[in-house]
Amino acid sequence: MRCNFDQVINRCGTDSVKWCQYPEGALPLWVADMDFRSPEPVIQALRERIDHGVFGYGVEPPELREVITERLKRLYDWEVYPEALVFLPGVVPGFNLACQALARPGDGILVQTPAYPPILWAPENAQCTRQEAALSQDSEGRFVINLQEFEAAISERTRVFIFCNPHNPVGRVFTVDELQAMAEICRRHNVIICSDEIHCDFVYPGHKHVPIATLDEEVGQRLITLMAPSKTYNIAGLHFAVAIITNEELRERFCASRKGTMSHPDVLGYVAALAAYREGQPWLGQVLRYLEGNRDFVSAYVRDLLAGVSLSPPEGTYLAWLDCRQAGIPGNAHQFFLETAGVALNDGRDYGDVGGGFLRLNFGCPRATLEEALARMERALKLR
Repeated sequence: MRCNFDQVINRCGTDSVKWCQYPEGALPLWVADMDFRSPEPVIQALRERIDHGVFGYGVEPPELREVITERLKRLYDWEVYPEALVFLPGVVPGFNLACQALARPGDGILVQTPAYPPILWAPENAQCTRQEAALSQDSEGRFVINLQEFEAAISERTRVFIFCNPHNPVGRVFTVDELQAMAEICRRHNVIICSDEIHCDFVYPGHKHVPIATLDEEVGQRLITLMAPSKTYNIAGLHFAVAIITNEELRERFCASRKGTMSHPDVLGYVAALAAYREGQPWLGQVLRYLEGNRDFVSAYVRDLLAGVSLSPPEGTYLAWLDCRQAGIPGNAHQFFLETAGVALNDGRDYGDVGGGFLRLNFGCPRATLEEALARMERALKLR
């Protein structure tokens, strides 16, 4: 079935966080959900479950673990036994739970900045100290890891490194060499890695997602990997995620910390996840090609028409990290484009101090919406 991602779907009045946050008329290119209809097999599975009419407490579908482990083997040649999967209501609860399970108040939690805001908040939620290792930019503006600074940010009380790959917000898909270098530093300092890989299905040609847990057996024993169908199949409102923890002792500590504080996915989350993973691949292949076109369109538009704004084209995700520091924008760039262009983006300052002067743009939308938003931004820059 051919999907029409050019279709503009009216999401106003649907209790959408993305479309209700800002004044009417503003184009929201901020929070990371896509303005596309979810895969038809997912919609049909939910419709059939809803038609049943009874929504009591649910249990996981018996085939779900096998479907996920087969997918991990097919995509990454990663052999995972079903018992290593822990189902959660979301990735954000997952890395918060990891901090609480593995660190004590006053311990250190390492993050790479700029960072997805809930990652920045997780150390404080666990009464821990946030330790930051900022990504650097090379001569072409591409974000890279400064391994000396990365290791220098670790102290004797560092317990967990919350990693994000593909990276939100800069869009990097880290190479095997980069992964191995970070994993070795963490091994040397006895730091457990909690890897947020929620965007792992959004990787563009020339790049490959490698779960850091697959580097070797020793690395895999020091990993909590978090994945979910929520971004991939645009079902973020149906809460389901999975933690992959092959180390039994680590998994027991993780699960023990959730008792009484975190629910399991609900029945509709299970239904959607199973349908997505089992039947969503054709839709995913189409949306990836569409997003690649959107990425290329944004990159060219920024380069040619947004004076003073620059962008290192994302290697993965559907998020563009715009550098507005040379654009001569008066005051805050987020407020400038919201008030003068009617375009709502994410303020880079929310991603850490190093995000000042940056904006995050979500290009997971019909091309017409993207064209209109960028044209508004172009006009605002010309009139400033």
